[in-house]
Amino acid sequence: MPSKTKEARLQQKIYFERKLAERLSLLGEKGLDSKQITRDSSVKKFRAQIRETNDRLKVIEGREQKVEEMAKAKAEKSAAPKEKEKASKKKSKKEDGQKSKRQQKKRAKKKEKEKEAPPVEEEEKEAPPAEEKEKETPPAEEKEKETPPAEEN
Repeated sequence: MPSKTKEARLQQKIYFERKLAERLSLLGEKGLDSKQITRDSSVKKFRAQIRETNDRLKVIEGREQKVEEMAKAKAEKSAAPKEKEKASKKKSKKEDGQKSKRQQKKRAKKKEKEKEAPPVEEEEKEAPPAEEKEKETPPAEEKEKETPPAEEN
């Protein structure tokens, strides 16, 4: 039973109401008073099913209203002229000469590092003599030069 549809739930509600009316008339013919009728398990069951069906109908109607609202919002949005906010924001920043906050922080941090670093003397900047470079070569490189590549079969 496709109970998620509104039509199916309406049919269920009609069915349970009819069954409840039949049961109430049957109990009334037997001569039971109203307290005994309300305490009858079948009557309780039918009333509970009617309540459940009503609750589900409310949920289904709420969902339908939400879909309608979304369709209206979508229609209004598509009817409104499109604005290119992102492009205009980027252009305005570039035109003003302003940088993003991230770039500003980056630049400030770089300036702080330059201030903190001691000035480097010119003698230290010169490259070490060629003799010292040869002595600094690691032994791993020397081994690679000496060993021939392995042959594959």
